Amino acid sequence: MAFTKILRSQVVFIGGRSGVGKTTVAAEMHAQLIALSVQHCWIEGDNLDMAYPTPWEQGHALAEANLAAMWRNYKAVGYTRLIYTNTAAVRGDVIRSLVAALGDDPAVHAILLTSSDDEADRRLSQREVGSGLAWHSERSRKAARKLESLAPPWVQRVNTDHRRIIDIARDIVDLVGWDHR
Repeated sequence: MAFTKILRSQVVFIGGRSGVGKTTVAAEMHAQLIALSVQHCWIEGDNLDMAYPTPWEQGHALAEANLAAMWRNYKAVGYTRLIYTNTAAVRGDVIRSLVAALGDDPAVHAILLTSSDDEADRRLSQREVGSGLAWHSERSRKAARKLESLAPPWVQRVNTDHRRIIDIARDIVDLVGWDHR
């Protein structure tokens, strides 16, 4: 009788305020893992319920349903590692909801990317134009405080101030142990 080794899936939840570098860090992790030939997938959580009216404000857990469907499809073709980015992905209540959506009891790594207000403002000013900058800046400041208070103590905090994205991504890949096949 042949035995198949079943690998427990692993997920890295990357969260943080606007302007902290979540998407940029995940993109660099993706590139580094490709260079190492490490099988993985990356899902940008903000895109799972980008609609108007906003599904979650209407009481619909569309992001979780879409995550469940996407993960089921990735798993069906052999993926066991997932990078998931979303501002709130490191909040305790959100982690529980996302893990339930994944449905396969993954090993969870959670990373809260942090930065100073000045650094987040600088980064936001590079991507936000017009009158929306002040709104995004204030929203980012509020999110930073809320995330720090709602992320469980076991969530790893990684400061991104004055650091190269390549180094931040490498640190996270090493931290979660994905630097090998």
